[in-house]
Amino acid sequence: MVSVVGLILFAAVLAVHTLFAAVLTRFFRLRLNTQWGYVIYSFTITPVVLFVTTLVFFTLVPIGGDGLILAQTTLLGASIGLPLALGFTIDTLYVPPPEEIDLPQRQ
Repeated sequence: MVSVVGLILFAAVLAVHTLFAAVLTRFFRLRLNTQWGYVIYSFTITPVVLFVTTLVFFTLVPIGGDGLILAQTTLLGASIGLPLALGFTIDTLYVPPPEEIDLPQRQ
């Protein structure tokens, strides 16, 4: 049985991971000048970062059900896959591309 505190903590993990994924996607979009480079880096490096932070979060605060392997695998997949998709979508669709932002000139 899942407690209310567990659901709230899992929602917090999803929110933090979505923020991490969006920020990393934006970082790769700004640093890489290729068309597909940021996509490849976002889908290879971001899951590693999310996996490490998931291990940290889930060892500090034991979130999950009764210890079944399926429940742990589902939580791991949901805490990495869902925020990765949301963060990438938020940055790609809802944030203006770096080319459209005017920066002041350096003196």
